[in-house]
Amino acid sequence: MAQVKISKSVLKRLPAYLAYLKRLPADDEAYISATALAAALDMGEVQVRKDLAMVSDGGRPKVGYHRQSLIADMEEFLGYNNANNAVLVGAGKLGRALLGYGGFAEYGLNIVAAFDSDPNLAGSTESGKPILAMEQLPGVCRDRQILIGIITVPAAQAQSVCDQLIAHGIKAIWSFAPVHLDVPEGILVQYENMATSLAVLSKHLSTQINGF
Repeated sequence: MAQVKISKSVLKRLPAYLAYLKRLPADDEAYISATALAAALDMGEVQVRKDLAMVSDGGRPKVGYHRQSLIADMEEFLGYNNANNAVLVGAGKLGRALLGYGGFAEYGLNIVAAFDSDPNLAGSTESGKPILAMEQLPGVCRDRQILIGIITVPAAQAQSVCDQLIAHGIKAIWSFAPVHLDVPEGILVQYENMATSLAVLSKHLSTQINGF
């Protein structure tokens, strides 16, 4: 299927569809409709139907999509079939937790190494991944042709780390630091903002408990 321009909102929904489809039992129905998928995820049917049409042309009227073929189409569209090597900067508790998470491989992400300015961490390993000194970052990015950088340092250090990653060829950054990063045009930054998520949860609870 030809690649089409897709919005970030659609990209955020596709993994939810994919995760649900992969959770279904192997002996479940071979086909699934946009209607059934929307109902299962409590989403709008029209939106789901439009999203699926962007990534797969395998839908059949009154039959739906062949489930395994739809999974394959989504994984190909999202690039999960192509392993994307990444480096992580900041080997603190959060950074080490990410190094130990084995589920990234399912999404085509491979963290080849972590880097930290703490000399006591350099030369150690975490979950089989090396933790290296920051001085080694340029060589690893160059030799492994790394394009993805993960930032798990405190806010005060994040911009400096971001600048270093970009200087060494990084094109996409996944930032867990609670601060906005200034980057040149063409560099993608995806933020994981825990404060935003907590605000949504808190507002939901406030509405449920207080009615406003």
